[in-house]
Amino acid sequence: MCEAHDGLSVEFDCINPKKQKKKRSYKNSGVIIIKSCKITRDYSFLDYILGGCQLMFTVGIDFTASNGNPRDASSLHYINPMGTNEYLSALWSVGQIIQDYDSDKLFPALGFGAQLPPDWKVSHEFAINFNPTSPFCSGVDGIIEAYSACLPHIRFYGPTNFSPIINHVARFAAQATQQQSAGQYFILLIITDGVISDMDETRHAIVQASKLPMSIIIIGVGNADFSAMEFLDGDNRMLRSHTGEEASRDIVQFVPFREFRNAPKETLAKAVLAELPQQVVDYFKSHNLPPIKSEGV
Repeated sequence: MCEAHDGLSVEFDCINPKKQKKKRSYKNSGVIIIKSCKITRDYSFLDYILGGCQLMFTVGIDFTASNGNPRDASSLHYINPMGTNEYLSALWSVGQIIQDYDSDKLFPALGFGAQLPPDWKVSHEFAINFNPTSPFCSGVDGIIEAYSACLPHIRFYGPTNFSPIINHVARFAAQATQQQSAGQYFILLIITDGVISDMDETRHAIVQASKLPMSIIIIGVGNADFSAMEFLDGDNRMLRSHTGEEASRDIVQFVPFREFRNAPKETLAKAVLAELPQQVVDYFKSHNLPPIKSEGV
């Protein structure tokens, strides 16, 4: 069958053994003509990772006023005597797994919805280490250190805008597509306590990002109404932007932290990362990009 290529077809007689026995003049019951035959390998997530694909992990943290004053024990950002809170638990559960898929383990950590010193202007996309030219933190531990250090120096404000951070990561994912290889895939983890203020802009940003090597994980902390987040997670129907443009694939996974408060950390990580391997494979497959180092193909 594989001999059929470049206009050279291959023919096979369809033989019915019963008719062949009955009639001496029997030739065939038809002819199968194969004009082209190509064998392609179906690559797995592991094939891409072993082939050299790096998962580029970015964290976006919600510092809006609805979280409560971080010095107050009722705040979602209050770091308890155990040295943790829901933001840190969510970050640790997901980050400690993803960091193993990135060789340099340097992760941009961004905040949104806070007023920053010295002029106290609201920012929806700032480096939590206060170094805009190098927002990278070393591993999950580095993100946690930067997070804890920045809390006393910012004022929680609002509104809750997701689109600036989504567009920030999308710009890097767009640059990666110029390489025409399965070398990088971007993951944005947004940890938030509530309702999105810029829903139209966020929907548009997600629809555009769905064309890029990028996935978005949203973890909702606290007890707010997260129905808008469920809407962004296109498990039941494909997300559309406010202009009607449909996402080319589902890239958002939303998980409410409250469902995992009393569960082992691995349970949250499993739920959050469940769709990611297939999202990575689907993107590279749709763009006909094999693993960089693929054996025997």
